[in-house]
Amino acid sequence: MMRLRVRLFAIQRELVGSREVALELPDGATIEDGWAALVERFPVLAPGRPSVRFARNGEYADPTTPLADGDELACIPPVSGGDDPSRAMIRVIQLRTAAFPTGLGEELGAQLATPADGAVVVFAGRTRETAGTPAPGQEAEAARHAGRLVDGLEYEAHEPMAEAILAQIADEVAERFGVLRLAIVHRLGPVPLGEVSILVVAAAPHRDAAFKAARYAIDETKARAPIWKAERFVDGHVWIGAPARTSAEPAEEGS
Repeated sequence: MMRLRVRLFAIQRELVGSREVALELPDGATIEDGWAALVERFPVLAPGRPSVRFARNGEYADPTTPLADGDELACIPPVSGGDDPSRAMIRVIQLRTAAFPTGLGEELGAQLATPADGAVVVFAGRTRETAGTPAPGQEAEAARHAGRLVDGLEYEAHEPMAEAILAQIADEVAERFGVLRLAIVHRLGPVPLGEVSILVVAAAPHRDAAFKAARYAIDETKARAPIWKAERFVDGHVWIGAPARTSAEPAEEGS
């Protein structure tokens, strides 16, 4: 068994009469299992499930995310967007070592979109077989593998810094394009050929803003986030990329 600290806010806190609830769950339980156990104790919470989001240890997390002993599970009711759902801010910033389940992009879109949103843009970056541009200092190793097909990728990250940069990019998306509902989910570790390594999902009332937000988020993530990629071959690997850009791309005039 594992013990969790569940935090409640706003209307949930009022309904339960407490800011925190201790739960015990079987090993391997997910966030959704934690919510089910909470509702079993406090059935009054059940009607709020469609609008509840979750955070595990201070980071937004998918309901299917496994929990561990000692975790803090925060149940996030609708945030301060007033009566206008188009002003509700919802973000998902994650680094994952596990393969993305089929349909994760659509699931994130459903998690982000409000009734005010007429557009959800999903960008999925996949491992391809053709080699990219080697990082400075990797030219000789790249030449050794010239003409070969890539077997897979390997991602490494400075995780706390990467998450902070991704959150900063989300702030910039909100400021530049008015898009408040954004997900950036990146794989770490090995990513086989054909699998998705990054998902960017933007939800907005209009398609133009959603497209621009998704494009900006993926471009800035690749340019600035401290996430490194190696292309794996049968008998070696090559690190790919360019020196990191340390600040945001200047805004286009009139944007």
